[in-house]
Amino acid sequence: MIHQDTVLRLHPLVFRDGDDSDDVVVGRPELGEFVELPRVGAAAVRLLGDGLSVRAVEERIGREHDVDLDVEELAEALVELSFAAAVGDTAVPDPAGDRPGSHLPWLRAAHVRWLFGRTATAVWCVVALAAVATCLRRPDLVPAAADFYWTPYVGLAVLVGTVMFSANLSVHELMHLAAARSYGAPARIGFSTRLHYLVVQTDVTAIWAVSRRERYRVYLAGLRWDSFVVSLCVLLAAYAALPDLGVRLLGALAVTVLLSMIAQAQVYVRTDLYYVLMEWLRARNLYQDGIAYVRYLLRRRRGIDPLADLPVRERVGVRLYAVAMAFGCTVALTSFALFGLPILVQGIVGAFGGLVSGLGPGGNLLRALDSALVILVEGTLQALFVVTFVRRHRSRLVLKRGARALGHVGDAAP
Repeated sequence: MIHQDTVLRLHPLVFRDGDDSDDVVVGRPELGEFVELPRVGAAAVRLLGDGLSVRAVEERIGREHDVDLDVEELAEALVELSFAAAVGDTAVPDPAGDRPGSHLPWLRAAHVRWLFGRTATAVWCVVALAAVATCLRRPDLVPAAADFYWTPYVGLAVLVGTVMFSANLSVHELMHLAAARSYGAPARIGFSTRLHYLVVQTDVTAIWAVSRRERYRVYLAGLRWDSFVVSLCVLLAAYAALPDLGVRLLGALAVTVLLSMIAQAQVYVRTDLYYVLMEWLRARNLYQDGIAYVRYLLRRRRGIDPLADLPVRERVGVRLYAVAMAFGCTVALTSFALFGLPILVQGIVGAFGGLVSGLGPGGNLLRALDSALVILVEGTLQALFVVTFVRRHRSRLVLKRGARALGHVGDAAP
């Protein structure tokens, strides 16, 4: 119970100025929990953290700021947010103990800050511009869908492509982690799902402890790496005098990474560019508000506008996001038509055709094994998607089953 004589013991908290207001952001980076408070509220939190009682804080805030602040209610909120380690002599359960720890905890800002410094940025710009100039001079080096199949053995091409994609994706996510760690923020990499996609994501919620301009570095770190890889592939293929096999493998790597970059335009599934757009539009709950607004439009504006209570600036941002969602869909469909569909059709037809002919009389056993490899790789990815989806939504699925069971009992009840 919180009362006037209560003294809180707070966890270490971070304080920073708000992005678009005179408020103060207060939070626990290791928990990923942040709130925005008026300056007088943030001052009260600091005083509570100094060991003053609720009564003493109220009196001091009233004397110094001429404000009648309900510190009891503020203290209750701090406990609910898990910002308080103890209320008096009573310890408060800390959910941070159940939260998975940060990956690579030994990595410090000094280890990775150079990756985003002026020298590294200048190198990246030179490589990217050189690749663009090379592609203008030699259009045959522009990544194309046909580059994915660098060998007539479809299964081998799919296996190598999957290995290339996985390796690059690992570095992509490590770049997000490194960017967050360059500000001293914890981060964790794990599997997740977006619609029908299996994705690897980096939890960088703790970067709310830094300013908006600094958060852009974290959001764009992965794409910065991807563009460097594609540019380097083009330059090596053009000037390194590699054998034909090396050039074909570089082409396969370039188109694989390019596809992942194009997929970032699918902002409706909260990609890296979604978070960039969220910051640019100054909308803190962009995805949920955008979905609610789209549903409202599909109902032909029937009912209450879900954006009615938002500030004007944020309301405009969410409406622009609806346009961005349409643009993202267009980019996704175009990408699929130019790259994904040819690769998918050729892979499926080649795999099943090779498996049938290879196992038939006088067939090529090597071709059959190659085709089986395609099916094995794709089957493994789909199985991993199902496992990840079930794990992430297990509680929701159990809740739905429980709700159906309760509904059935309710139907039978008087």
